Amino acid sequence: MSKRIATNGIELAVTEAGQGYPVVLLHGFPELAYSWRHQLPALASAGFHAVAPDLRGYGASEKPGTIEDYSLLTLVADVVGLIDALETDKVALVAHDWGAIIAWTTALLHPDRIERLVTLNVPYRGWCSGFPTTAYIKEHMSDRFGYVLMLQEPGVAEAWFAADPAEKLNAFYSGAAFNPDFLAEEDFQVFVDAFTAGTITGPANYYRNIDANHAATAHLANAPITVPTMVIATDSDPVLPASLLDGMERWVPDLRTEVVAECGHWTQQEQPEAVNRLLIDFLGDLSGT
Repeated sequence: MSKRIATNGIELAVTEAGQGYPVVLLHGFPELAYSWRHQLPALASAGFHAVAPDLRGYGASEKPGTIEDYSLLTLVADVVGLIDALETDKVALVAHDWGAIIAWTTALLHPDRIERLVTLNVPYRGWCSGFPTTAYIKEHMSDRFGYVLMLQEPGVAEAWFAADPAEKLNAFYSGAAFNPDFLAEEDFQVFVDAFTAGTITGPANYYRNIDANHAATAHLANAPITVPTMVIATDSDPVLPASLLDGMERWVPDLRTEVVAECGHWTQQEQPEAVNRLLIDFLGDLSGT
């Protein structure tokens, strides 16, 4: 079922399934709530109320106009407002890619609102803003994060993407997947249609806040995550290798780690059954079933 929920001054389009303990699922770039299409029914069947929003600027959700409207702290406020709208004190928070950056920061700033935390692919190693500064990326990591630099200049990324949205999305998805054909044609078309209609400005604005996010969260450096957490990595993520899990207990004392085999970056879509098993195992006692 789809509906709209007001939070933090905007409306988010939300897909939900089931009844029971609330599980909020945050997608990444360039994806949608649709990325969780395999998890929503599985969680519902396990006794949960699964809630997946199109994040601010994505899909059918509102798309504010300024770069500052997409700061990390604003995105965190969206999540807290969503939890409030669900009329619950706490949720289990499950998140992938950019959603995980938002989730880590929410766990640092609002641990009282999160009963359990699950992140896919993105670790926490003492800084929550997700990326080094753009200057550091340009100097040291342009081979891995060159797309981050390309997205910085308003208008440039938009023109690049608009020239052929399907080609650009396919390059993102297939280039970071274990099996480049993991998306069925009809599923791929859902993403193409959404990004063609909505443009890439909102999602690109997440990246245009990287340096501002660093400054805004500097006081959180090396702060511990205090909620029970599971991090799911994969054996074939070309951007975020499973080795980044090593030593994470320093910052996340109550930590469970898992590595999904034969999987690239799009974990919940590439290996949905494995992800569903891990989620239900980690969250299962919350459902009350």
